[in-house]
Amino acid sequence: MPSSTRSFSRAFLSRPAPAEWALYGVLTVLAAVGAWGPQVAADPHQHAFADQRALWGIAHAMDVLTNLPFALMGLLGVRRLVQWVRSGQGGGCGEGAAQAPGTGRTTTAVMAAIFFSGLLLTAGASALYHAVPQGITLLWDRMGMLVAFTGLLGLAVDGRMGARPAWVLACVVPLAGALSLRAWGTAGQVLPWGVLQGGGMLLVAALAMVPARSGRPPLSLVAVIGWYALAKLLELGDHAVFGWTGGWVSGHSLKHVAAALAAWPVIAALAPRRAPLPGAYWAQCVRAVPWRRPAAAATGLRRGTIAASADEGAQPGAAAQRV
Repeated sequence: MPSSTRSFSRAFLSRPAPAEWALYGVLTVLAAVGAWGPQVAADPHQHAFADQRALWGIAHAMDVLTNLPFALMGLLGVRRLVQWVRSGQGGGCGEGAAQAPGTGRTTTAVMAAIFFSGLLLTAGASALYHAVPQGITLLWDRMGMLVAFTGLLGLAVDGRMGARPAWVLACVVPLAGALSLRAWGTAGQVLPWGVLQGGGMLLVAALAMVPARSGRPPLSLVAVIGWYALAKLLELGDHAVFGWTGGWVSGHSLKHVAAALAAWPVIAALAPRRAPLPGAYWAQCVRAVPWRRPAAAATGLRRGTIAASADEGAQPGAAAQRV
């Protein structure tokens, strides 16, 4: 049987682990809350952002222009992903990290491509929304966010649990997002969208406490959560930040920058890895790196080599006799 077929069988046809069943149970509960939870209406002032200034003929210029970091991160991410794929490395830690299994590498590449595509879509859609803030443009904004969110959740689950649950989420999240946006557009119900966002980030926070799988990029989910949490705080404090800064910048504008920086840990994790210089190691790969020996063993090995060399120097014919 070809190795690719065996890899597919192991990834998708094996019996789910208890953690995977727990994930599906959590998804079921979140779906039930979003579908049958109480009615939560949208904020009637959701389009009334603090910074209303125009610049260079652009309405709400700061909220529009601060979407450029999304485009920058998306372009940098696509470039880094191409480098990662061409490097032929898994980019993970531990034994087997130098060449990740085919299914794992494919899943990582696809989820990263979805994530970076979502950043580019968000940059354009969010800029359009802030230039013309109304319901239809907000819909496009959230659709771009949904694509990026799908890729991020897929990367997080693939890196901690495996390829199969990552693909399950890559199918479930867009469907749930489309249904939640439909509920918002037709009935004004925003609870499903809130459950999707909040539940997804709680899932990422839980996965941050799980060790990364061997052969996967060393993605720091803690850093992702930190930037995302800062972005939400800035969003909630839009008017307050605008007042604190004397009308210089609003919380929502800074929210765009913080949310874009949440993509940097993903870009950094996909950096093509090279074997480090002797005695060096990567901070994120301290555990189980195959080229790093314990200090005592390495010292003993060096001493043994020096002693053997000294013995051979004292007995010139010894090496020749062993050969």
